[in-house]
Amino acid sequence: MSATYDPSINPHNRTVRVERHPGSSSIAVIVIDNPPVNAGSHEVRAGLNAAIDVISADPQITGAVLVGAGSTFVSGSDIKEFSLPLMDPQMPAVIAALEACPKPIVAAIHGAALGGGYELALGCDARVAAPDAILGLPEVTLGMIPGAGGTVRLPRIANPAVALDLILSGRRIAAKEAVEVGLVDQVADGDLQAAAAGLAAKLAATTGKRRIRDLCIGEYDAGVYQKVVEAAARGGKARPQVIEAIAAVDRALVLPFDDALEAERLVFQTLRQGEEAAALRYLFFAERTAGRVEVGNASSMPAKVAVIGAGLMGSGIASSFLGAGFEVHMMDPSEEAVERGYKSIAAVEDRAVVTGRITASERERSRRRLSTAGDWSHIGHADLVIEAAFEDLEVKKDIFRRLSAEAAPHSILATNTSYLDVDALAAETNRPQDVVGLHFFSPANIMRLVEIVRGAKTAPDVVATAVRIVRKLGKIPVISAVSEGFIANRIFMAYRQQCEYLLEDGALPEEVDAALTAFGFAMGPFATWDMAGLDIAWQTRRRLAATRDPQERYVPLLDQLCEAGRLGRKSGAGWYRYEAGSPRGQPDSVVRELIEIHRSENQTTVRTIGQEEIVDRALGAIVNEAALVIDEGVAERASDIDLVLVHGYGFPKHRGGPLFWAGRQSGAKVAAILDMVAIACGSSFRRGPVERTIRPAGA
Repeated sequence: MSATYDPSINPHNRTVRVERHPGSSSIAVIVIDNPPVNAGSHEVRAGLNAAIDVISADPQITGAVLVGAGSTFVSGSDIKEFSLPLMDPQMPAVIAALEACPKPIVAAIHGAALGGGYELALGCDARVAAPDAILGLPEVTLGMIPGAGGTVRLPRIANPAVALDLILSGRRIAAKEAVEVGLVDQVADGDLQAAAAGLAAKLAATTGKRRIRDLCIGEYDAGVYQKVVEAAARGGKARPQVIEAIAAVDRALVLPFDDALEAERLVFQTLRQGEEAAALRYLFFAERTAGRVEVGNASSMPAKVAVIGAGLMGSGIASSFLGAGFEVHMMDPSEEAVERGYKSIAAVEDRAVVTGRITASERERSRRRLSTAGDWSHIGHADLVIEAAFEDLEVKKDIFRRLSAEAAPHSILATNTSYLDVDALAAETNRPQDVVGLHFFSPANIMRLVEIVRGAKTAPDVVATAVRIVRKLGKIPVISAVSEGFIANRIFMAYRQQCEYLLEDGALPEEVDAALTAFGFAMGPFATWDMAGLDIAWQTRRRLAATRDPQERYVPLLDQLCEAGRLGRKSGAGWYRYEAGSPRGQPDSVVRELIEIHRSENQTTVRTIGQEEIVDRALGAIVNEAALVIDEGVAERASDIDLVLVHGYGFPKHRGGPLFWAGRQSGAKVAAILDMVAIACGSSFRRGPVERTIRPAGA
């Protein structure tokens, strides 16, 4: 039952209107209509204030429903405004007006109620959710804390430990869980507006207003609360917004309501204008820009996907597609590989059930969508075929030659190669226009980044469809042209090379890793390479050996490790030594001796290298190669490179990516670190047009 528009009570605002509910002439409906997601912009806030004034003054109205037009309630505040001075009325003033309205107002939540959108709902007297609603306060993930009462009101309707966890994690919860923990009063069985209007009428006839500000903090287990604090401090690496969010909820538990509210707003305003919040907002918008293509319309979404290869990558890719609802066939000529791959997928799904991300029945439906085989019998039924075989050009060429005959005429043919020439693979088929790279990062079912590699003959509609597919998987699509290593591994090769130079010049692997983790990387480079496996990079180096510039400075240490069988964590040793059951590698005297022998044979002048130089040289190599990648048209935009390094290789999110970071440095600083990189590389160094590609501070 939808509301009917009554122009006599329209507050004359384009984004907010007041309507009469058809089920009751005394219940008004405030409709927020700011497509596409009803973000809480200045115009929306002003319109809400005007609508509340109308409802307050109209004696025929006894209560109201607050709802969003279209497919969602209010997805959050308008994030673009956070980089600017906020215009009045600000959200706290709107929520204060909701509370001051003498008539009960019930939020009818469908779609998303996130951030300022959920804080708006908390300002109402009750909350009714549709079964598909999602709710949350994700401000911490954007470098801030809730700023319109979220830290103060939420602990009054939910257990404070639960409230704190939701605020610190920024996670979104579904309506079923939301009603269980107290975030909403009820989930509507049928018509959402009718349910909300009925509750508003009931409140008007009985208790009247039911403001959260008038509620007391309920009893809670201080020990459980403290465990949430400790877990968040560890997981959040003591980021400022995490510390401040904990302090804000702590204040809400002991201070008078308005004092806690005022303190929360002050912290919010400080954090939103900070460097970290700017970096995270930049990445937020970069994710939404990634994958945009100017030509080509996507074809229909594939329903059936075939994955060739049941190893670590193949099973991870299959798991990703199953989780997104696709029908998946996994093929591998090795029966043992098929069995291991199936068990790996089952283990991922079992963990998802244990953690509550899916139900047991959803797991069973997913398993019914998976088939496996050791032959090509089902490949012709797939709409999308993804090759995830071992990183060997001849092996992959053979697969693509066979796909010309075996794949359905309409199917997209994708390769998961991380280095190899997509055009060379496409040339092996009779349909190069249908060939595209889909480079997943390991583990594929967890990592959010996918490089979409556009070959010279890839059709625009294939690229556009690939973008849609990656988005449906819940991942971030970044488009790359064909290049050795594409965007991610090409830049990472320059990073690896500079880190190896650091070893030759006097640093040790653990010193390089310590410096870069202190800067904020999720893992140091040598620990990362051990985790990924050293053999893939080794194979690439051998493949490129014949064409390597003889003037290039070359450090053979990785080759020597691999020749000795030290392939990383999977073999028990790489740059580090790995003991059974130990979560981390340990520095190894064998590696230190290998480095010392190399330095001696190479007659290298060894010196002590400080953390600052390690970080500057490593980042300088990344920034310089990134500039070359953009200049050559391999990457579409600077923000794509920042996404690749953040989501593919653990560059610290709070620094916004390497090019964003470089834009925050002085021109003299950037020039100095590039000079250091140039000296380390020697005559083979190519300086990129960094000044044209970095994002200037304040832009």
